[in-house]
Amino acid sequence: MAEASRYQAEAGIDSRLIAFEQPLNERMRTFLRLEFLHGQAQLHARHESAYGARAAIQSLLEMLAITGRGDIRADALKELDRHTLRLNHYQRSPGVDAERLTELMREVDDLRQALTAAGKQFLASLRESEFLNAIRHRSAIPGGTCMFDLPDYGYWLQLPGEERSRQLNAWLKQLKPLCDAIGQILWLTRETSTPARQIALGGLYNHSLGKEDHFDLLRVLVARDSGLYPEISAGQHRFTVRFAQWQGTDNRARQAVDDVTFFLALC
Repeated sequence: MAEASRYQAEAGIDSRLIAFEQPLNERMRTFLRLEFLHGQAQLHARHESAYGARAAIQSLLEMLAITGRGDIRADALKELDRHTLRLNHYQRSPGVDAERLTELMREVDDLRQALTAAGKQFLASLRESEFLNAIRHRSAIPGGTCMFDLPDYGYWLQLPGEERSRQLNAWLKQLKPLCDAIGQILWLTRETSTPARQIALGGLYNHSLGKEDHFDLLRVLVARDSGLYPEISAGQHRFTVRFAQWQGTDNRARQAVDDVTFFLALC
């Protein structure tokens, strides 16, 4: 619960609302997945149980799989540059908190320098680890990482919790320049738009995008006690939000038929 509350506070989400986010391009989709996996890995790395360590390793391996597709480091650097230009533009806007803006620009610059200094091969040691690669290979098999499958992994899991945590944190530290940069990019992206109240007539909301509109992220915020969740379909020129009524895990959700009040942010 504490992790959820912290995330909501950082994302500017009212605790009475649930935010559903839909990426509008592949880069944003990748960033959101890495943000999710990094948070999950950090949470489990703090748990000293063997099962917590297993969960952290699984998140780590998934992050390595994602970062192996394309040059995500270069994508993050481009996004940091783009946000730097946007922040520079704010310097000429009246009523801006100059001290806070300067601090924010310094943070972005520090993240860019750290990611640049990490180099293109900053994850090479993780990718070349025989220990991690053996776990990754066996993870494709259901239950394939039992002690009889990987005795060395089984031995590591029986080491004192503090020792395992140190190793996990050392692995995650190598991902830190990228994950910190992505975290800041996503925060800045979310901050570009204030959620506005909208109404989905009969549970359905359609929105057309203009040719000049260039958004990265769609955020739909719904009252926590509404019993509703959005199903979002987004294309290049329009998106649709269809609300469904939660019916529990044993029943299929039903489409909402009443008007639904929600908040929408195009970032």
